[in-house]
Amino acid sequence: MNKEQAIHSFWSSFGWTAIDEQSAYDRPMDVKYPYITYEVAVAELDEPISLSADLWDRSTSWKNVTEKSEEIARYIKGLSPIPIDSGYVWITKGSPFAQRMAEDTGLADVRRVHINITVEFFTNY
Repeated sequence: MNKEQAIHSFWSSFGWTAIDEQSAYDRPMDVKYPYITYEVAVAELDEPISLSADLWDRSTSWKNVTEKSEEIARYIKGLSPIPIDSGYVWITKGSPFAQRMAEDTGLADVRRVHINITVEFFTNY
């Protein structure tokens, strides 16, 4: 598994469809709610980077996206380094970790929670 695949694997482990934000621009969003969109960026050894993701749900309640963000926080707290081909990836909570965001599509029933993480790549390249 390479660095990009490790990030995808992390976001895909929560039971919701996970989509790289750049891929989302390549095609119409035909994904059903709930889903996750996430950033992908990589760095060299000892260069922590901040990445973000958005949890999306179609509901009149914040319950589903709030519970999912809390699940992700608990998962990160107990997360071990993720092994990859040439080393490992370490993911920790960013700051602020989670915040509710207004939706600009005009859909009153879309709920979005923005998540921040810090990623460190401990690799040979």
